[in-house]
Amino acid sequence: MSTPALESPWANARRELPFREGARGFSVILKRNCSISPAGLACVFAALGIAALAIGTGFALVGAWLILPFAGLEVLLLGAAFFLEARHATDYERIELDRGRLAIEVAQAERVAHYELDARAVRIETDGRHVVLRGGPHALVLGRHLDLESRAAFAAELAKRLRI
Repeated sequence: MSTPALESPWANARRELPFREGARGFSVILKRNCSISPAGLACVFAALGIAALAIGTGFALVGAWLILPFAGLEVLLLGAAFFLEARHATDYERIELDRGRLAIEVAQAERVAHYELDARAVRIETDGRHVVLRGGPHALVLGRHLDLESRAAFAAELAKRLRI
C-alpha cells in the first residue's frame, strides 16, 4: 500500500502521512512540527535574555535604575516560556496495528500513556476538529499535532486501514 499524501493549499508541497507497513499491520507516529531544535531555541532565548539585560544595564548606568528589575523579570518570563515550550517539544502519538490489536502510545510532557484496543471494535469519529477513537472503556483523541486538513486525511486513512 502506498503512503497517502495531502496537498497543501498554501505551498506547492505535499505532506505525507507517515504510515509504515508491517507484516501484519501498520505503524504511524504523529509528532509536533518543530522548526527549530531545542538547542537552537535555547540560543535564541539566551540571546534575547542577554539583550534585555544589556539594555536594562545601559539604562541603569545612566540613572534609570528602576528599569533593571523589569529587565530581570523579562528574562525570568523568557526562561519560563522556554521551559514550557521545551517540555512539549518531544510530544508524540504512536499508533500500531499488529495481529488485530491496536496499540496506542501518547506522550505529553513527561507523561506516557499506553492503550491497547481490539481493532475490530474500534470506531473512529470526527467532527472536523478532533479524531476520536472509541473502543471499550476508552475514548482517545488523536491527531492533536496535525492541522485540520491533515487530521481529516489521517482519520480517513486510519478508518480505511482498520477495515481491511
